[in-house]
Amino acid sequence: MRQVLLIIDVQPSFNPPQWLVDGITSLIGRMPSVASVERHDESVTPFQRQLGWQPAAHDQSLVAADRIFIKHGYAPTAEMLDYLRQLNPERVLVCGIQTDTCVLAAGFALFDAGLQPTLISDLTVGSSLDRSGQLGVSLWRHHFGHVVSTQQLR
Repeated sequence: MRQVLLIIDVQPSFNPPQWLVDGITSLIGRMPSVASVERHDESVTPFQRQLGWQPAAHDQSLVAADRIFIKHGYAPTAEMLDYLRQLNPERVLVCGIQTDTCVLAAGFALFDAGLQPTLISDLTVGSSLDRSGQLGVSLWRHHFGHVVSTQQLR
């Protein structure tokens, strides 16, 4: 099966647990990989004004993906989606930070782009609302249906 790994916002600003970084790193090299890094630019996305918080302006990915895209806000960029479509995967395996926000936003963007988003449920961490990520996993299953674990990828 042609698969691509999409890693959402595994960067210092979001303080990912080491098990998440290690688990994602163990998949690097097994398939093409793409990562997003969310950076702050108040003129693009009003994090500070609306939420009183913002990611760092110069964060880097903690996972060495084949390709890294910078984004401002929750959703993947048009350039990232174009790149993923060019790879022509049968499914896009999604993992990373904030299952119920940025990861879910990626799922909607992938779905709307005609790709098959598939969540790796044990390689995701939720937002401060639900750090377990279970809310996001439930929403993902409801909207997209496709959820796997790392055991199923072996």
